[in-house]
Amino acid sequence: MRRATLAATAAALALAGCGSAQPTRRQAAASPTVWLCRPGLANDPCTAPLTATVVGAAGPEGVRSARAATSPPVDCFYVYPTVSDQLTANADLAVEAPERAVAIAQASRFSQVCRVYAPMYRQVTLAALLNPAKLTRREALTAYDSLASAFDSYLRSYNHGRGIVFIGHSQGATVLINLLARRIDGNPGLRRRLVSALLMGGNVAVGPGGDFAHIPPCRASAQTGCVLAYSSFLSEPPKGAYFGRTSSALDPFAHNGPRTAILCVNPASPSGGSAPLDTYAPAAAVGTRAFTPWIEYAGEYTARCERRDGASWLQVERPGGTADVRPALSESEGPDWGLHVYDVNLALGNLVDLVATQSRAYRSGSAPAR
Repeated sequence: MRRATLAATAAALALAGCGSAQPTRRQAAASPTVWLCRPGLANDPCTAPLTATVVGAAGPEGVRSARAATSPPVDCFYVYPTVSDQLTANADLAVEAPERAVAIAQASRFSQVCRVYAPMYRQVTLAALLNPAKLTRREALTAYDSLASAFDSYLRSYNHGRGIVFIGHSQGATVLINLLARRIDGNPGLRRRLVSALLMGGNVAVGPGGDFAHIPPCRASAQTGCVLAYSSFLSEPPKGAYFGRTSSALDPFAHNGPRTAILCVNPASPSGGSAPLDTYAPAAAVGTRAFTPWIEYAGEYTARCERRDGASWLQVERPGGTADVRPALSESEGPDWGLHVYDVNLALGNLVDLVATQSRAYRSGSAPAR
């Protein structure tokens, strides 16, 4: 039941990329932006403590200290995945525990390298997933338009010409794909501010009929103005997989051109090949007793991008096998979903390091040609 309802929601979100959205945009614009994360905000979850216990294959190895940067060179604009447990089809803008928890888990570590802005938006809720037959284009447009309104507010009041890293996962990635396609891709001025877009678990299509005409895939760690995207699996996504395939049931307008594919860029090695993942998880989320708020499982997994049989995905492997005492991940939602719920945290350390490298290149002007 959960798989079918999530599929219906993502299909509705894909519909939001087509047609006019003016009625809901006017409604969204009438409401002031509510910020989940913003510099100077009281109790900002994106500036939560970052100290981590490092756990190796044989057990704990020490503590790694980290803290938010005092004057980072770029901004991060983060859009959270589906977490709202409100009972309406679209969430309101109230900041509640699920949004705070996911901001800590996915976005707070980026505070080391950027100023993190995360608006509340009227996302399609978990409750709406239980009634997929009632989901329409209206709910998807409401989600998109409230996010677009918040982005306009960010540009007017806070950006001041700074470089921007877009970060989103699942529904957050889907909404950002639409925002980038409609507002950034065809706008040279805004495109010059694009440091990168990190879009995990969102099926970014490349090739003829792909999502972006002017934003290329990231193929080097210091490349800017590019998009990184992937969906992680323990094995090849099956034919009915919701991620990594152009035939995904999540997209009613699936890109099926002869050379079109779903983008995979390895966050640990954008230039290609296999590389170790630097995995971070909040200690409370993994049920581990620790004296620090984070656990780091550096090198427990490796990853490489694979493309065959019409699928493109991030192949995740655990080289230590049973000799590794750390907890092993499973495709808990089934092979059609892969490791979707872990997409961000599996490679969170790599993603933060990548943004640090990209932001330096962006500020110095030494990034590879776009």
